[in-house]
Amino acid sequence: MTDHNSRQATPAIALLAFACGVAVGNVYFPQAIGPLVASGLGVSPDAATTVVTATQFGYAAGIYLLVPLGDRLRPRRLLVTLLALTGLGLLAASSARALLPLVVASALVGAVTVIAPLAGALAAGLVPAERRGVVSGTLLSGSLAGMLLSRAVGGALGDWLGWRAPYVLAAALSFTVAALLARMLPTLPPSARAPYPALLAAPLRLLRTEPELRRSCLYQATVFAGFCAVWTSVALLLTGPVYGMSAKAAGLLALVNAATMLCTPVAGRLVDRRGPDRINLVCFLVVGASAVVLAFGGLGGVPGLTALVVGTLLLDVGMQSGMVANTVRIYGLGTDVRSRLNTAYMTCVYLGGTAGSWLGARAYGRFGWTGVCALVATLTAVAVARHVSRRNAVPVPCAPTPPVPAPAPAPAEGTANLPMLRTKTKRSSTLSDCIPFTYDR
Repeated sequence: MTDHNSRQATPAIALLAFACGVAVGNVYFPQAIGPLVASGLGVSPDAATTVVTATQFGYAAGIYLLVPLGDRLRPRRLLVTLLALTGLGLLAASSARALLPLVVASALVGAVTVIAPLAGALAAGLVPAERRGVVSGTLLSGSLAGMLLSRAVGGALGDWLGWRAPYVLAAALSFTVAALLARMLPTLPPSARAPYPALLAAPLRLLRTEPELRRSCLYQATVFAGFCAVWTSVALLLTGPVYGMSAKAAGLLALVNAATMLCTPVAGRLVDRRGPDRINLVCFLVVGASAVVLAFGGLGGVPGLTALVVGTLLLDVGMQSGMVANTVRIYGLGTDVRSRLNTAYMTCVYLGGTAGSWLGARAYGRFGWTGVCALVATLTAVAVARHVSRRNAVPVPCAPTPPVPAPAPAPAEGTANLPMLRTKTKRSSTLSDCIPFTYDR
């Protein structure tokens, strides 16, 4: 791909980043208004967290069921249709009169707001391979802006106009982005003609056959589970007896963390230079440190708030940078199956996030804020153990293959009837069982 084509792709990538932010924000703003939903519908705060869990579970289901269509359908038509359906689902959620209809509508919204994984696979095909790390970081910055700003705006708007107002605003933004994509996104042909059942089976097959994909899924699912556990529970902490704040406080905490979205392009450049593995290890260490710092958030007062700010900053940086590293790794596994690779990856990641939200609410209800921090530390330890076990799994070097003996000279005259000496040579091992070696001749 020429530099000219790459420059032409820049406006499309910027628009896709904005679309990612709007779509991802639909998954995360319910985290900030959970207490408002509880009081508005007359249910307990723990019950209100099922809205967050349903949205994330719907997102994981949508990734598995809809993202594979990115390889089979025209990208512009698919993205516009999904955003329009998202807007309708958000309007339905805003009119819910009981918790069950809201949970159902939230699951449907999560299922169709899967713009980010589709946009990532699309953008990877618009730029040369050496720029995919930067582009992945740019799109992730858009997603993270939506993740963080949606919680801030949702909490403030919910305090001002009630919990239904953030749903109405999110619907309006979804319809607006759908119109922009319909007008500005280039028309591209689908990359595959496989039938839909084959597309659904492909992610499972890729998970079975690609160890690097499985490793990336485990890394990000564990970190993202801890991330969701914290952000689902922090609203309960801030509005509880320790701090006694409003839902706006959780949104303001997320707004402070908006600065972390600047780290993703930097992480993309580091991945391009250093490779994903080194960045993954640093991310695990950062997330582990965040669990320790966040534990002091249960103290309350200024020291507790300071710990929450610093701890969530570390958590967000670690999670976001790890997402860039793992995304670059899986996109390098195949050019014509990126949507299916992303399907397997993101499904696992958001199933981890769904489990993290559920476990975080349960841990907070039983053990308080300390239990949530212990959950983050435990999940990070699982990822570190997997990473260390891979680095320590050094294959045993094979013995150098003996030199092949030179052909025997023709028998001299008068010795034609003497028996020839046979040289036995040992069969060498396959190259896949060996590691590189050198030896002196």
